Amino acid sequence: MSNKYGWLIYNGSLISNKFTEINNRYKESAKKKGIDLDLIKNNEIYSLVENGSTAIKMDSDKLNPDFILFMDKDIRLARHLEKLGYRLFNSSKTIELCDDKISTYQVLSDNNIKMPKTLFSPMMFKGTKENDNKFIDFIEKEFKYPIIIKEAFGSFGAQVYLVKNQEELIKKRNELLYVPHLYQEFISSSRGRDARLHVVGDKVVASMLRTSDTDFRANLANGGKMHKFEPPESFVKLAVKASKLLGADFSGVDILFGEENEPIICEVNSNAHIKNIYDCTGVDVAGCIFDYILMNL
Repeated sequence: MSNKYGWLIYNGSLISNKFTEINNRYKESAKKKGIDLDLIKNNEIYSLVENGSTAIKMDSDKLNPDFILFMDKDIRLARHLEKLGYRLFNSSKTIELCDDKISTYQVLSDNNIKMPKTLFSPMMFKGTKENDNKFIDFIEKEFKYPIIIKEAFGSFGAQVYLVKNQEELIKKRNELLYVPHLYQEFISSSRGRDARLHVVGDKVVASMLRTSDTDFRANLANGGKMHKFEPPESFVKLAVKASKLLGADFSGVDILFGEENEPIICEVNSNAHIKNIYDCTGVDVAGCIFDYILMNL
């Protein structure tokens, strides 16, 4: 047995039964691997600069974990802990790149990875205005309706929109003017259908197909259904390649289906939830993650 000690850091403002269940699942999986895992909220660790030096303070005398499983998106805290020498899975850099969909596409581009054609919205300062329709004209020149609009930061498909005409495009653009977002071609062959592949290290350890009869998104949070799925080798290779390019120790890679059922990258999640994949496949992804962590310590 390993006799290692670790922290799982999660967001202190997300205290629903769903998140509690997921965190406890990690704790149970860790225990089976001989790891003592403490569950710690990000707002229980106070990160500060004191006397010109990086420091943390918290109500615990156990400040020396062998590793930190960082399951939050608080990248400032993650960076702070790395500066103090803690080993994080995933790293602050990976979390940052995966959390920002624009950064994800920028990193994955020029690597022979099939992705939907994507246009990034220029940054605008609050209170300023667009003085002409040049950007709308450019979108309509480059894309056919319907068009996907995604906020750069978002989860569970909640910040993803499908616009069907110019009126809807202008309305949504005005709503998101000061929010980082992107415009993307709609992969109609994958409407209401995608694959989620869980990658740990350089292996796909579990996969599922997600489908929806009622929504263009297949996310389970939007009413999608999950099915067992044996991914083709092309899907496996793409998922591992994308995960590696983003520096991920583990990730959940969402893949769309092209017209010939070829894989097209949708997004990469640095802290993909493990409950649904377990319910669908019976695979304990948390256990796979701890095996990987123990191998890398």
